[in-house]
Amino acid sequence: MEIRASTVLPARREPIELVTADGLTLVGELALPADRPPAATLVCLHPLPTHGGMMDSHVHKKAANRLPALADLAVLRFNTRGTTSDRGTSQGAFGNGEDERLDVAAALEYAEFHDLPRAWLVGWSFGTELALKWGRDPLVEGAILLSPPLHRATDADLDGWAEFGRPLTALVPEFDDYLRPAEARERFARVPQAEVVGVDGAKHLWVGEPYVRIVLNEIVRRVNPAAYPLPTEIPEP
Repeated sequence: MEIRASTVLPARREPIELVTADGLTLVGELALPADRPPAATLVCLHPLPTHGGMMDSHVHKKAANRLPALADLAVLRFNTRGTTSDRGTSQGAFGNGEDERLDVAAALEYAEFHDLPRAWLVGWSFGTELALKWGRDPLVEGAILLSPPLHRATDADLDGWAEFGRPLTALVPEFDDYLRPAEARERFARVPQAEVVGVDGAKHLWVGEPYVRIVLNEIVRRVNPAAYPLPTEIPEP
């Protein structure tokens, strides 16, 4: 059976709530492998909520739908402050990437408290800014950035990540609206351990199943290489 855009594979899925240091409750979901412990954890940071970004933004949702079963990964998704999805609305109001530092911290605290192993940040667009600015936590093993605009995140944040020393991979669409591969390589050159992967034909929103598969494979190759490459078919149930 071919894995399609709508495929949802077996997992233990549970609604979760995160509590921030300033007392807000954020809604989310944790997806775990159905019958075994996870090998690693993806903490997903979604695109800009003022432009429709949320925990159900399609790449992150497909990661939660597939990667617990295909790659033994835990996938933690949540709505940052003031953001709404089918799961509900997180308390608070959009903080322009500044107040959200407390949201990132709450997600990592949840992962640590619940013994979720080997946390990796997977930021997309606005979520990449949160990862670069606020993700330099000892719990974090590395970060994967999807369509990084490098708008709110500055050279100082890149220098901070360089000093942090953890792996950093940027997946940059050929036709991105904000930052394309050649410029991305120039900007990320100040982070010695950064890898910029240009993706031919892709656009900022990664629309189309072929591009989703590229993204998920690149994530798995870095986070749990034993599960790479991902299958494109599964046995009939």
